[in-house]
Amino acid sequence: MKSYPPIPGPGPTPECPVALAARDLPADANVGAHSHAWGQLTYAANGMIRVSAEGSSWIVPPQRAIWIAPEVEHEVTMLEAARLSPLRVHALRAPFPGESCRVVEVSSLLRELIAALMAGGDPLPQPRTALLGELILDELARAPSRPIRVPLPRDKRLKALCEALIDAPGDNQTLAQWAQATGASGRTLARLFDKELGMSFGQWRQQVRLAHGASLIARGMPLWQVAEQLGYASQSAFTAMFRKSFGTTPSAFFAGEQQSR
Repeated sequence: MKSYPPIPGPGPTPECPVALAARDLPADANVGAHSHAWGQLTYAANGMIRVSAEGSSWIVPPQRAIWIAPEVEHEVTMLEAARLSPLRVHALRAPFPGESCRVVEVSSLLRELIAALMAGGDPLPQPRTALLGELILDELARAPSRPIRVPLPRDKRLKALCEALIDAPGDNQTLAQWAQATGASGRTLARLFDKELGMSFGQWRQQVRLAHGASLIARGMPLWQVAEQLGYASQSAFTAMFRKSFGTTPSAFFAGEQQSR
């Protein structure tokens, strides 16, 4: 994994409250922990990313973006090669007051407004930049929240295990098998999951699989292939897990999302 510095570029101003910076990054690129004086909508129009902040991690597909409040330390990992296009929002214009992080659905209109802000790659006239910024903020404030949160631990042994599973959600090793690689007993790891994350190893791995699965389905991958990639014996087994978590099947869940756009 190669580290990259934060994307350079202008910050927002009171006159132009939204600024955009973009950079093409390869898969596995990592923008290390950092923070900004402004708020940021972290977004990639054509690839999947992982964002970590405040002890949690989110898997974010192109249909989603994550709001990160000013001064909140975060890092971004590219799960696929993509153009990372964070929107920088003036601290006084934060669309979700009091929230540090919020995953939102990117509507067709919001997607086109972002594209217009970066059209051609050349700086836009200030009046147009300001107008697009106001429209983006109005649309962003209306965006529904679509969170699948994966909490992260502080203990180094548990953190190494969790990061490995996030990178390989289809791995079906037991906690006892993972324990051999971490240098801690299975019993110790089980206690750490309960103490630091408030859930069992199995429950946490299910959250990781849900996050990856929802992202893959949103990108159009067939359910049988999603189930296979996530280590399920069959499509029906994955569907049963999804229904238990969301109260509906994956097909019905994402059909409802399409209708709401």
